[in-house]
This record gives sequence, structure tokens and C-alpha cells, in this order.
Amino acid sequence: PVSDATQYCSLTGALQYMTFPRPDIAYAVQQVCLHMHDPREPHLSAVKRILHYLRGTLDHGLLRRCSPSKLVVYSDPDWAGCPGTHKSNSSYTVFLGDNLVS
Repeated sequence: PVSDATQYCSLTGALQYMTFPRPDIAYAVQQVCLHMHDPREPHLSAVKRILHYLRGTLDHGLLRRCSPSKLVVYSDPDWAGCPGTHKSNSSYTVFLGDNLVS
């Protein structure tokens, strides 16, 4: 087990918030969050590796620069684009100023 489980939970909780602007770490963060109830040294090692990755890729992610009170929404609809079922898929991104909200 890790020496300080509270610190592990705090770090993984903070990493969960980082998955909004950095979807590239979502899977890795989800995997370390699975062990919050009983973290072990390899899990803490994985958390440190994610933090090291983030440190080396600070210029990556969904970033914009605009006035702090401006609300901007981007959408990507795909009307009936799923072959065979003709289901529609869509995605969106919402920024409030420079911050990714959703």
C-alpha cells in the first residue's frame, strides 16, 4: 500500500479535472481512479507518470484566447452519418473566456 492514501486520492481527484481540457489523459486517469479505495505503489507510480507527462506537454490541450466574459460554443454535428443505422452523432465544446466549461 501507499504511505499516504489521502495524498493519492487528492492527486487523482485533481487529475480528473484535468481531463476536461486534456482528453488525451482521460483513459489513464480513469485507470488510476479505479484504485482509490486501495492504492498501491504501482498505482502511485502511474499517477506520477501522468503528472510527468502533463509537465512535458503543457502546450497541448484545448486552449483559446479571448475576453474573459465571452461565451463561445463549437459544435460538430453528423446527421445520420452512422452507416447502416443512420443514427446522428454530434459533439460540442463550450468555452467561457479562456476556460473550457464543457
